[in-house]
Amino acid sequence: MTHSGALARRLPAITAIAAGISYPLGFAPLALVPLSPLALGVLFFLWRDAGPRRAAWLGGLFGCGAFGVGISWVYVSLHQYGNMPAPLALAVVGVFVLLMALYPALAGGLQALFTRASGNIRLVAVMPALWVLLEWLRGQLFSGFPWLYLGYTQVDTPLAALLPLGGVLTVSLLMAVATACLVGVVAGERRQRLQGLGVLMALSVVVFVTTTLRFVQPVGDAIRVAIVQENISLAHKWEGSRASAIAQGYLEASQAERDADLVVWPEVALPVYLDQVDPNYLQALAQHPADFLLGVMERQREGDGWHLYNSALGIGDTMALYRKRQLVPFGEYLPLQPLLGWLLVYLQIPMSDFIPWAGGPQPMQLAGQPLGVTICYEDAFQEEVTEPLPTATVLVNLSEDAWFGDSLAPHQRLQMARSRALETGRPLVRASNNGLSALIAADGRILALAPQFQAAAVRGMVQPMQGTTPFVRYGNLLVVGLCLLLLLAGTSRRL
Repeated sequence: MTHSGALARRLPAITAIAAGISYPLGFAPLALVPLSPLALGVLFFLWRDAGPRRAAWLGGLFGCGAFGVGISWVYVSLHQYGNMPAPLALAVVGVFVLLMALYPALAGGLQALFTRASGNIRLVAVMPALWVLLEWLRGQLFSGFPWLYLGYTQVDTPLAALLPLGGVLTVSLLMAVATACLVGVVAGERRQRLQGLGVLMALSVVVFVTTTLRFVQPVGDAIRVAIVQENISLAHKWEGSRASAIAQGYLEASQAERDADLVVWPEVALPVYLDQVDPNYLQALAQHPADFLLGVMERQREGDGWHLYNSALGIGDTMALYRKRQLVPFGEYLPLQPLLGWLLVYLQIPMSDFIPWAGGPQPMQLAGQPLGVTICYEDAFQEEVTEPLPTATVLVNLSEDAWFGDSLAPHQRLQMARSRALETGRPLVRASNNGLSALIAADGRILALAPQFQAAAVRGMVQPMQGTTPFVRYGNLLVVGLCLLLLLAGTSRRL
């Protein structure tokens, strides 16, 4: 075989990897928005003439490139802050990337099995439907990892109007269909080009009509919120000798926020258990003119041991607690602990042995409004955010983004938080220890934002909202149903 012939055979694989590497560049912080759908379009083009095994291989290569870049921050968490040796951290991240790459691989292999469908129907219906169904499954299976959904790239485009209607996966589906149509227009025959243009026009009408719909409305007066971002390094946070100084720092920083209705501190702001906090300290917070919401750790004696919870404490007319339900695997708990328990002892990762709370979330009554509270990773899971709705009029997320260092993750998480605000039609207060604390309006706009890696206070007004968006009411039923209908269309020879 000649050199040029060998290169020609390898070119699709090289292209798939390159497209995968380009895919996460459309997400925050770079936000090169066209790159993500264009990268997916390249993958769809490669799938057009590939059999099941070849298409699965190309999808897997795309996934390796996409997740290898897009979730590279996992290495930072494991090695820099989790004390995991570099070779082991690289190996764990490599295995994780390969597991995530199985989803686009499966989508590629399955779409090639729809042999009854015409080439154009497979392109514009089957491929987008399977891509989005596998995105959805990735967020559900094995504790879920709902990261890098295509729809997140559109939070600053007109397509964001679809988020309250059907959620981020509906935006993913529309983008995937539009991308497939563009592939047909560029590379298809005359009939495929006309069909693709027709579908694109129809999608444009849908988006235009959606921008005119309103599902929520203001309720009550805007509330004054202050977020205290102390930027405590993880190296210092878990030194027991510094706990008193950290607590005093938060208290002193909050004394200046006497005009606020609500003061918010980040996840586990106080690096001690709640029962270890001086009652006089809590009394000082209760006597402040503002209500408080802060992250704490709890422990409850169970038999000969303790149950530990990552919690949020609300201090207003009374005290209320929310306990985290969606924990981070290998960060806050260890899967298969009887088999891997030695790993916790070896790595000595703080906050790594929590118990998920089994109860349902109850909105906290603070600053005169019912607040829907989540902690860190939970706001990546749509169901965790929507469960206290429609009762809650404001959403609050307490985070500790120091685990991610100077990586892509904090920016990606802010982008996801903005999407949750749009999906629910609620303002969202995001309090982080080391940066990107934000006040987000119900339409996804950032009203105030703290810089990274410095102490800061975020102050502003948020308008509570009431009403129920279709997404809050029906969740992902709409998009899953649409995907199944598209797959049904792919079984017909007559389309």
